[in-house]
Amino acid sequence: MPPPEDPDPDRAALLARWLDLTRRVLPGMAVAQRWPIRRDHCFMRVCLDAALGGRWDAAVRRPAIRHLTPAQLQAAVAAAARIAAEPGLLPGLNRQSLAWRGRLR
Repeated sequence: MPPPEDPDPDRAALLARWLDLTRRVLPGMAVAQRWPIRRDHCFMRVCLDAALGGRWDAAVRRPAIRHLTPAQLQAAVAAAARIAAEPGLLPGLNRQSLAWRGRLR
């Protein structure tokens, strides 16, 4: 699905970066890194939770892509970029995200 139209060019660029990281970059790294997740929506969950310090859906209406504030979107992009740069972070961030949801096995 293409990103929604956004009249703010800075937000549009940030949103494009977010989608590239979570739909292409991180899923592309998943197999080589032996990460426990592979799908784009899982990376979005982990990054949003890390950026917001808890369940993202407790702080932002769905769909997040339309309701994130600029600061929240920037923090989510930063979390995704940090994972791409430091792949060893992902398993711990995923576990924390699952724990916040009561889904940790």
